[in-house]
Amino acid sequence: MILVGVGAVCSGGLLLLLLYWLPEWGVKSTCTHTTLKDAHTVLLRTTDEFRQWFRAKVHVMLPENQLPNGDGDLEFKCVVSPLSPSQVHYFVHHSTRYYWNDVIQNFELYKGLEDVNVSCASLHSEHSSGLSKTLQDYRRLFFGENEIAVRVPSLLKLLVKEVLNPFYIFQLFSIILWSFEDYYYYASAIVFMSIISIATSLYTIKKQYVMLHDMVAAHSVVRVSVCRGNKDIEQAMSTELVPGDVIVIPANGMIMPCDAVLFRGTCIVNESMLTGESVPVTKTSLPSAGEEGARSYNMDEHKKHTLYCGTHVIQTRFYAGELVKAVVVRTGFSTEKGQLVRSILYPKPTDFKLYHDAYLFLLCLVGVAGIGFIYTIVLSIMNKVPAKTIIIESLDIVTITVPPALPAAMTAGIVYAQRRLKRIGIFCISPQRINMCGQLNVVCFDKTGTLTEDGLDLWGIHRAEDGSFCSPESEAAKDSLVNTTFVACMATCHSLTKIEGELSGDPLDLKMFSATGWILEEPTEEETALHNPIMPTVVRPPKHIAPESHQSNPLTQSMELSELSACEIGIVRQFPFSSALQRMSVVVRRLGVKHMDAFLKGAPEVVASLCRQHTIPQTFTETLEDYTRQGFRVIALAHRQLESKLSWHKVQSLSRDVIETNMEFLGLIIMQNKIKPETAGVLCELQRANIRTLMVTGDNMLTAISVARDCGMVRPHEKVIIADAVPPKDFQPASITWHYTENQMTFRYCSSAIDKIELDEGTWDGEVSQQEQSYHFAVSGKAFAVILEYFPQLVQKLVLRATVFARMAPDQKTQLVEVLQSMDYTVGMCGDGANDCGALKRAHSGISLSELEASVASPFTSSTSNISCVPNLIREGRAALITSFCVFKFMALYSIIQFISVILLYSVLSNLGDFQFLFIDLIIILTIAFTMSLNPAWKELVWRRPPSSLISGQLLCSVLTQILTCLVFQVLAFLLVRQQSWYETWTPQSDACNVSRSIFSLRVNVTDPQNHKNIRNYENTSLFYISAFQYLAVAIVFSKGKPFRQPSYKNWLFMLTCIGLYTFLLLIMLHPFPAVDNFLEVNFVALMFSLFSTLHVQVANDRWASSVLSWLFCRRHKAPRALYMQLALELQEGSEWPPQPSAVTYAITRATVSENQHEM
Repeated sequence: MILVGVGAVCSGGLLLLLLYWLPEWGVKSTCTHTTLKDAHTVLLRTTDEFRQWFRAKVHVMLPENQLPNGDGDLEFKCVVSPLSPSQVHYFVHHSTRYYWNDVIQNFELYKGLEDVNVSCASLHSEHSSGLSKTLQDYRRLFFGENEIAVRVPSLLKLLVKEVLNPFYIFQLFSIILWSFEDYYYYASAIVFMSIISIATSLYTIKKQYVMLHDMVAAHSVVRVSVCRGNKDIEQAMSTELVPGDVIVIPANGMIMPCDAVLFRGTCIVNESMLTGESVPVTKTSLPSAGEEGARSYNMDEHKKHTLYCGTHVIQTRFYAGELVKAVVVRTGFSTEKGQLVRSILYPKPTDFKLYHDAYLFLLCLVGVAGIGFIYTIVLSIMNKVPAKTIIIESLDIVTITVPPALPAAMTAGIVYAQRRLKRIGIFCISPQRINMCGQLNVVCFDKTGTLTEDGLDLWGIHRAEDGSFCSPESEAAKDSLVNTTFVACMATCHSLTKIEGELSGDPLDLKMFSATGWILEEPTEEETALHNPIMPTVVRPPKHIAPESHQSNPLTQSMELSELSACEIGIVRQFPFSSALQRMSVVVRRLGVKHMDAFLKGAPEVVASLCRQHTIPQTFTETLEDYTRQGFRVIALAHRQLESKLSWHKVQSLSRDVIETNMEFLGLIIMQNKIKPETAGVLCELQRANIRTLMVTGDNMLTAISVARDCGMVRPHEKVIIADAVPPKDFQPASITWHYTENQMTFRYCSSAIDKIELDEGTWDGEVSQQEQSYHFAVSGKAFAVILEYFPQLVQKLVLRATVFARMAPDQKTQLVEVLQSMDYTVGMCGDGANDCGALKRAHSGISLSELEASVASPFTSSTSNISCVPNLIREGRAALITSFCVFKFMALYSIIQFISVILLYSVLSNLGDFQFLFIDLIIILTIAFTMSLNPAWKELVWRRPPSSLISGQLLCSVLTQILTCLVFQVLAFLLVRQQSWYETWTPQSDACNVSRSIFSLRVNVTDPQNHKNIRNYENTSLFYISAFQYLAVAIVFSKGKPFRQPSYKNWLFMLTCIGLYTFLLLIMLHPFPAVDNFLEVNFVALMFSLFSTLHVQVANDRWASSVLSWLFCRRHKAPRALYMQLALELQEGSEWPPQPSAVTYAITRATVSENQHEM
């Protein structure tokens, strides 16, 4: 610590800044290494590709009493050290507490009740009565307040953090140095630009924090009813809740303040905050007996019984006066919502090659500055220059070589692009991401509300009778169909409920039920309390279409209901839809009929497999294939008459496998998911621009594939292969079954099925031709999780060709983005729900179509609710990226040109004058840098993308050849002027160079006694004019136009600036203006030919350099660098991918490996 203190004083505080920027150095230099248990400070490092370092302080908590001995808290005994139960060591990182665990000798994260592997049965028996007040208070010491606290930092704290950025520190150093040189004007300009930049950044960051705080705080604190023992119920604030508390869910619903598992009653919940699907779901109580009851509670496995924080419980159902209760499982940042907020607050850094290369390029400039620094010191000592002048001039070389105005100049193009985006309804809260949009080569789209309108529409029905299909019908509400079993199935086989008098539930169920025209009636709260058995939900047709009594055909007697009363049907039991089983079923009883019936609906193939063979039409496969090819979502219906002896009580205990068998096939329902009008055109435009498109949705697989075909993500001739992965079970390893959605006979198992790598200008351009792709993988969220865990070697191969990701949870969407980024894709994400927040934040470019929750996490928010904003954003991103390249190269050349000028002048103990510096830096450089950034985006997306790297051969050679050209012309001018007959070496006592530039008037000036800096000499004037014209020539050369930006001649402000500066320089060079000459401290030098030579050579030079050096550095058979391209080449060479239809791939377990090794 003493050495660090001395170093900080000697370095003027720079050492402290260095330790602030590099936490690992800070910890190692100020702390002593010790055991983890005794540590006061811990050094943390992320395990991802970024390998970030963090510093955390270890705290010691002293609980008032030791751990209670009651059974209710035994599960948390590992939190406290057994050796010193009154002391608890912990540290906080990213809003999460980590506690020391003596058992594992490490710090551990405690999420809540789930950590102790409590079984479902014990949740009912041991945790259903609630916690005592004492136990609750004690647990709160460890789990903290139940709140997702988003602290809005003060402006002072944000300002300090922003100002400590290395660029601003360097600007501060430059400003101080210029102040010593009395160079106040340019210093003031830099200060002004820095203040604007810092203020803009602070406003944006503060606004993001406030928006996130408001979103989280809206419903974070509510009053809840907490159980204290079996009978006692008290009111408390939700912030007091801890894992293990039992809360009562009110009948009229609530916003959940925590994650809790339902163990009594039923809830109808809107989970759109998490899933993005605005479909109320039914949550049932946790099973308490049998095999399910013996299993350990797991939030993922038992999500149908779990109420998540932030979701809206719309209403509850309870019977015989019993309360609906739930046990608190997780609180605060450990909840699902808390983890979502954490992913927004602490996103992983986004690695973008441009910024990485820019830092490398700046390091090269620093190296050049170091050479100039040493050269200046040595030269000044040899010429016996005073020490103060040596220090100032040598440090001045650093500020010349690394231009302090670079950040402001680089930001200009982004600011202009941001303004153009705002004009077309795209708002940006993270301007640096605009450049990244220019490199996007894959865009992930949410489905519902993004690609499609909300919900499905009924296209028609296709009934089956006596083992054959009838003609398709467009309406199911016709009088002639009202008493058919088909319509009865449509009216009952759903999970709809009434909320405040309005039908609510799955959009598919809503459309299907509303198509029948029937009415749904639910029992009231009073009715359920008065009757011992549960009163069923009843459906019946409207009175005006009740069938008249008539004799039915004896052959169809079993399918037609001749009695009026039989049209009223009660739903006795529901087996909810299972994505794993791909079906749902209900048991119903018609009014006045003794027996019960079972109705089933689901995926056609699944339903057909459960039906008696003779009831399935022979043309079933062809008919189904015809509908699916047209992009329809097809659902099959089936029916079965149950035995008369089955009572209501027996039905409640039957498993669905007993019910869902021996069914009678009823027919098909054909649904259509309407795509937004703009969707297909935008996706086609992106594909033409060689930008890959993916669908990442929370909806089911079949709908997602159907929409992918309709919108053009998957073309009609292309196959979709569903990767169905299951985890290990009963000593069987994890496996993937590959299902082909269509007949595979026409599929070609050869290398031509693999995407082709196109050649562009003699190099692998790294683009996979979407036109050649003939198959796509489709993966569900469950399968994705299994593949990530058990098949890591297949993840990238699968993702390379996967187009549809269905049933994806919010964290899985983020994981997918990370996998794509690990394959060197530049990823865009477009969504509209809070469930997309993590992915929107993690992607290189996130675009929200909603101004609600998603916009808080998303760098971009579109005011239009369709994806037409995506190509607009990419166009502007490409223009901004090219502008950044242009400006960076221009600023780099500006610093090198000025460096050459100053180094040459130092050799004759001269320098550029203050007003010469000011004219160059302020009038030429800043004006050009800000106006050359104004070129708008090109009107269409082209096939190739802008370069992503500054360290590419073509760009580097372009810069190097320009540097050589400038160097040659400046050295020639410097040497030629000294060869002229009128040249005279300057000394403080001579009148050399003090003759007015108006040589025609023969008027002689008196020597300026203040000109002891040797500014007004022939070398100075020559290099000033040569360099001034070189700045303008370089600007014109580097200001690129199409195919990514509009041509420079359309940027009238830039053209006027260039023409104006050229005219002014020519004018003051060819005609004497004493006031201007004295201001700029220049003389007449007859080297006007240099202007035209410089411009001509530099423009020609940029053209031949690009072509020659492309030929040298970008050879034809150069291997691609991007990982996804290398993988595509590997797959192209192999013939075993994709897997054969119905093939099964098994995970390689350790046992298998050991067995194989033993055999060898």
